[in-house]
Amino acid sequence: MRTLFEGELDVSYHQFYVDSRPQPERGFTEGIDFGERPGLCDASLPGFLKLITGLRFGGVGLRVERHDEAPAYDDGWEDIVEVSFLPATDDVVLMEWEGRRDLPPLALDEVSHRVRYCGTGMDAAHRLDMRRDGQPRTDRYLLQFWPAPPAPDRVVKQTSAAAAYWNGLTFAPRPVPERSWKEREAEWREAERRRLERENLLWRGLRPSERMRRMAGRVAPELSRLDRGLVEAIDAADAATHRALARWAARRAYTVAGLAEVDWIAPALAALDCGEPLPAPFYSRHRVWERVLDDERIPKTAVVAFDGRTREVVPQQAAIPALRDASDPDPLRAVVHTLFTAVAAYGSDYPALFAEVRRAFPALAG
Repeated sequence: MRTLFEGELDVSYHQFYVDSRPQPERGFTEGIDFGERPGLCDASLPGFLKLITGLRFGGVGLRVERHDEAPAYDDGWEDIVEVSFLPATDDVVLMEWEGRRDLPPLALDEVSHRVRYCGTGMDAAHRLDMRRDGQPRTDRYLLQFWPAPPAPDRVVKQTSAAAAYWNGLTFAPRPVPERSWKEREAEWREAERRRLERENLLWRGLRPSERMRRMAGRVAPELSRLDRGLVEAIDAADAATHRALARWAARRAYTVAGLAEVDWIAPALAALDCGEPLPAPFYSRHRVWERVLDDERIPKTAVVAFDGRTREVVPQQAAIPALRDASDPDPLRAVVHTLFTAVAAYGSDYPALFAEVRRAFPALAG
């Protein structure tokens, strides 16, 4: 047995994920229909696992294990389900909401696996709903993988009302089809056609670079639509410029939101500038927002949203992800996501932000 991950995972809306899909699908979940109640472990999307927790927001305990064969059942777990999982690539990652935290990859071969997902404390976590700083951990989970041929989904043990709710309607055994190589090739071609179609819709016919294309989600296409020339200049810049601009944009987002000089926030900006790990609670945007709400010295303001679709946004909340965005290990992803977070904090005044970027980084002005 090998432990692939052990620690606390930040969940949002009762969810975290395991994703093995290639770019640009990696991390992209918007618009995917998982069903109203997908079961505690939903493997309906090829190469992807959606896992449900009792807690809606906050930290849960998680241990991920890889076994050579099926491990023995531990009756100490209150809820246990099993599904089959075939990684789409050998690059399998554990993901929090929006895939923003840098988590270690899961060393799984590109072969069929059986997955056992165990949980305990789900009802207590459901009643708590959101776990705040200083509160004891309410629920914990175990995720086990081992090589095995495909088999139907199975509820092994169900004790909590929360698990009964999620398993209740749609957790039915999925048939295991026998497919020829020709059928699999046809499925792959259809998946590729859908991928290209979705990419064309995302970028609205624009032709992104391969590096931009590999970034999952809507952030890069949205930023490109706001200022195509700036995004192209950023794309052509080197990693040092990306890192410097990401740190600059994070500080601008916190400054325009009136957060940069707050005594417990300033050290996090300093840590970012020095390339040091962010201090607590900046690993969790929910926990930072809770502390901002509790700090009566910080005024809560509102601005018109940059896209005009939302009437108002709160800059103090919109700016929070910028520190984590700028800490992303991929410099290009760091700058794109941080700049987009700064756009959200500026609201409808975002053209002023782009003008500031060009003044601060003249090499991007062309």
